[in-house]
Amino acid sequence: MADRVHPRDSPFHTETTPLSLSRPSPPDSEKPVPPPGTYVIQIPKDQVYRVPPPENASRYQSYTHRKPRRSSCHCCCCWFLGLLAAIVFLSAAAAGIFYLVVRPEAPNYSVESIAFKGFNLTTTSSPPSAISPEIHVTVRAQNPNKKIGIYYERESSVKLFYSDIKLCDGVLPAFYQPSENVTEFRTALTGSGIELTSAVQKGLVDAQKQGKVPLELDLRAPVRIKVGPIKTWTITVKVACHLTVNKLTADANIVSRDCDYSVDPW
Repeated sequence: MADRVHPRDSPFHTETTPLSLSRPSPPDSEKPVPPPGTYVIQIPKDQVYRVPPPENASRYQSYTHRKPRRSSCHCCCCWFLGLLAAIVFLSAAAAGIFYLVVRPEAPNYSVESIAFKGFNLTTTSSPPSAISPEIHVTVRAQNPNKKIGIYYERESSVKLFYSDIKLCDGVLPAFYQPSENVTEFRTALTGSGIELTSAVQKGLVDAQKQGKVPLELDLRAPVRIKVGPIKTWTITVKVACHLTVNKLTADANIVSRDCDYSVDPW
C-alpha cells in the first residue's frame, strides 16, 4: 500500500486575506496622505491667483474695470489753484501797503452856483412852445490827498434833468488837479428845441411860485490817478447832485444840494 503523500506547508498563509488598496497610516511625524482618488498638485506660490468668492464677484469687477485717475490733470488743477491763491495774496498785500503809505481819500464835489437863461414859462399858448435853455454851472472839486494827483481828461459829460426830462447838457474842461487842491470850474450847458408838455410846464411854473424847483445834475468824467511817477488806467468818476433852486433865472439861488460820488474802475 503506497504511502500517502502529504504536501509541505506553504510558506504563505493558508488563509486567504483580502487585498487592501489603502496605504498604511503614516506615523504622526509625516504629512497626511489624501484619500484614494485624490491628486495633489504642487504649484509655486508666486503663480497662484486668488479668485473672489461669488458674493464679491461684482465688486471685484467694478474695481478691476475702474478707469485710472488722471494724475496729470489733478496736478495741473493743484498748480493752478496754488498760483491763483498766490496772486490773490500778493494783490491783497500790495493793496494793504499802498493804503498804509498813500492813505487815499475820495474827492469831494459840489455845485456852487447855477444860472438860467431861455426859460420862458409865462406864455399860455397851447401846445407850449419849445424852449432852448442855457445854464451856467459852477462845480467845486476838492482833492484832499497828500500824495495823489488827478488828471481830468476829455470826453466828459454834464446833464441837467427836471422830472427825468433832460433840459440841457455840456462837457467839463480837461485839467490836472494836484494834491491838496480845490478847483472851481464853470461850464455852460445848452439845450435846443426842448418840448415840454402842458403838465411839465405847469409843474415848473408852480415850483417857481413856491420857490422850490427840484433838479438833478449828472456828471461823468474820465480821470487818471497819479501817484508819484505812476499813472493809472482811465477810470470814470460819477457825480449825481440833487439840487433845489428858488427860480429859473440868471440870479437863481441854490436852496439845497446833495451830491453822491462813485467810481467805475473799468
